[in-house]
Amino acid sequence: MSLTLPPKVTDRAFARLAEIAETAGSAQALRVAVEGGGCSGFQYDIRLDEAAEGDLVLEKDGAKVLVDPVSLPFLSNAVIDFSDELIGARFVVENPNATSSCGCGTSFSI
Repeated sequence: MSLTLPPKVTDRAFARLAEIAETAGSAQALRVAVEGGGCSGFQYDIRLDEAAEGDLVLEKDGAKVLVDPVSLPFLSNAVIDFSDELIGARFVVENPNATSSCGCGTSFSI
């Protein structure tokens, strides 16, 4: 039986969430979920959302990241980060469980 470790959230991701909350005037959490689909079998669904019953809540300085119980095994030991590059600024998932991913960075397979 393998151990499911929660994903880690970088300080940069938490800082960006705090900036979003300050701009919006309300503190919504970032939901990171895994859904079937995408060009590699699974895809990430990353959006602002409210906490639901059963969610894993990762929190720092009032900023929260939510992971639902179905998505948690797919995100075991993953790193949730914020990337601000020339191609755009976005939240990204570095997932050690993914055996392959596509160029868009939102789809992967296990």
